Amino acid sequence: MGDILFLAHRVPFPPNRGDKIRSHHLLKKLATMGRVHVGSLAESDEDRAGKRDLEKVAASHCIVNRGKPLAIAGVEAVLSGKPVSLTAFRSAQLEKWVIETLATQPIDTIVIFSGQMGQYVPDSFAGRVIIDLCDVDSAKFENYAAAGERVWLNSREGRLLAREEERLGSRADATILISEAEAALYRERLSDLSQASVHAIGNGIDSSLFDPTKVQPHPELLGTKGPHFVFTGQMDYRPNEQAALWAIREFMPALRKAHPEAMFHVVGRSPTDALNAHDGAPGIRIWGEVSDVRPFIAGATCVLAPLLIARGVQNKVLEAMAMARPVLLTPHAATGIAAIDAEHWLVAEANAQQMVERFEVLTQADNAERIAKAARQFVLSHHAWDAMLSPLESLIGQSEGNSRDAA
Repeated sequence: MGDILFLAHRVPFPPNRGDKIRSHHLLKKLATMGRVHVGSLAESDEDRAGKRDLEKVAASHCIVNRGKPLAIAGVEAVLSGKPVSLTAFRSAQLEKWVIETLATQPIDTIVIFSGQMGQYVPDSFAGRVIIDLCDVDSAKFENYAAAGERVWLNSREGRLLAREEERLGSRADATILISEAEAALYRERLSDLSQASVHAIGNGIDSSLFDPTKVQPHPELLGTKGPHFVFTGQMDYRPNEQAALWAIREFMPALRKAHPEAMFHVVGRSPTDALNAHDGAPGIRIWGEVSDVRPFIAGATCVLAPLLIARGVQNKVLEAMAMARPVLLTPHAATGIAAIDAEHWLVAEANAQQMVERFEVLTQADNAERIAKAARQFVLSHHAWDAMLSPLESLIGQSEGNSRDAA
């Protein structure tokens, strides 16, 4: 087996947000199978600092700063007839490095993480191409448009991304989605299914990191009145912002009628102005970026995930389950995780009163402890990263016996 070229739209270090967690573990798996050359884009000092960890894994690498303003990416998209999602991640420097690496290294497999990076695969490359789309992004933009959000822009983005997703499916030897449901959606949207080989590889969880026996609850949640609800995530990501705002405006007022001391903690980097405006309101705390989300999860009476639009598997849900905390979530947030309602978590539609009623289940008998313990056991049994990523070996054409640690 030759070398692997791995292209990711964000530096896979540190693994502290959903997409970077997945790309991080994907890269680590590939590094057990051969020499890996990594090309990526950096958006922050934190991303650039990840170079030190990347150098320990990669045979060679290229990290390019992504500083293109969205307005310029939008103009380029209109002029070129491409989706903004592609022009925003377009880099002549990274393209040049890819061409040089293919010319000078024994690359026989290119692994792409996220559809934005498929544009870097040359038409002339004759080796194997594996593309991890994660989610059907085009459907997400269509959902935004259907909800009345920037209708023209989101409709255009959804239409053009769907075209690119179909092109990538035809180009790749294997196309990976994050869940069977997402894979089925992708297949439904292809005009010629015979041209694509579609597979589902779910997200895993690092259960040794998210271990309730190793983490103390945050002092502001421990021993204070509650109940305490915690929502985690990248808070300028529209589905997360939308879910948190719904919880603030709809769920919390209904909940505090029965539980006047209830608190909702929004924990994650880059909260929007709309979220920050609610900080300090009765029962609301917007924490922003924290050094470690685990103490907040550990201190939660219940982890809340009321997503209204979601694609793929939610790391926030797996993390809470691994930390043995009860999770109250919508069906959208439950996608791709085969847990059972009332056994491993509690599922409710995005209806404030219905969600309050489901929470009351946790206040009865030993339900909270029972569900929390079952949640952790579920992720230990079904979502270990090694098990989730094992299909990569056959997709890339390497048997278990031939795998090795990268030098």
